[in-house]
Amino acid sequence: MPRVSIARLFDENRERLRLEWVAGRAGAQRELDGALAADSAHGMIGHLNLIHPSLIQVIGTAEASYLAGLAPQECRAALARVANGEVACIVLAGAGTPPAPLVQVAEASGTALISTPLPSFELMWLLRPWLARALAQCTTTHGVFLEVLGMGVLITGDSGVGKSELALELVSRGSGLIADDIVELYRIGPETVEGRCPPMLRDFLEVRGLGVLNIRTIFGEAALRPRKNLKLIVHLERPAAAAARPLERLPLNAGSEEVMGVEVRKVTIPVAAGRNLAVLTEAAVRNYVLQLRGMDSTREFVARQAQQMKDGER
Repeated sequence: MPRVSIARLFDENRERLRLEWVAGRAGAQRELDGALAADSAHGMIGHLNLIHPSLIQVIGTAEASYLAGLAPQECRAALARVANGEVACIVLAGAGTPPAPLVQVAEASGTALISTPLPSFELMWLLRPWLARALAQCTTTHGVFLEVLGMGVLITGDSGVGKSELALELVSRGSGLIADDIVELYRIGPETVEGRCPPMLRDFLEVRGLGVLNIRTIFGEAALRPRKNLKLIVHLERPAAAAARPLERLPLNAGSEEVMGVEVRKVTIPVAAGRNLAVLTEAAVRNYVLQLRGMDSTREFVARQAQQMKDGER
């Protein structure tokens, strides 16, 4: 599982969350562990909890008032139970001057203490998506990942089948390129897989016969996307493979493929001379959107046919 240091969390969110380092700089290299966060006894981020502390403990105005009502020695003892080594850092949200016992415990235990003027609920609302992406399980796959009609589409197939040529055609029709050749996949939620591009390959698309193209330079900024949730896999199949395994003409059950434990809709398109793969891919996306809205053209046609046969028997 990925790990993220508190120093990285602070640096990458400093301006957006208006973070200030208060105490416990010795804890800058403590790490958030995604595997530990998945434990049912721990959360990634939450309000001050003395029994089941989250990895990031947030002290809002209510928690600060509670601590202020305790005797200094009792307050230090309570906070010492929280700053026990498993907690990665403590964030003081929407509060003014940090309580003296909190600063003392942070320094003594080497636990990072960070403050922000944002209210605690807003802090957690903004920080949770960043944590989900930074600590997401990751794998890589071979293919081309694009945003087609607003949907994340992964184009797969054997080498040389025409994935990059299809991607180039889709980009020229208004789609956005995310990654070519190597696609990084992150599971950022129980049912969500996000696709990104490795930094080395960003902006580039390799097309046989043309070489490596800089899509940003050729088509402009609007032809690129930084990331997208994976919703549909379009698999290109060579004619020989398609002939050996004939596809069902009226499939009643949609195909799917498991990606990092998440079922993703899959469509297989045989490659043949004269077929406009870009139009077929866009049609597959539009058809999937309709199915998500409860409109299945194949089932509608079969039902209409069955009804007509039933009427003819009368």
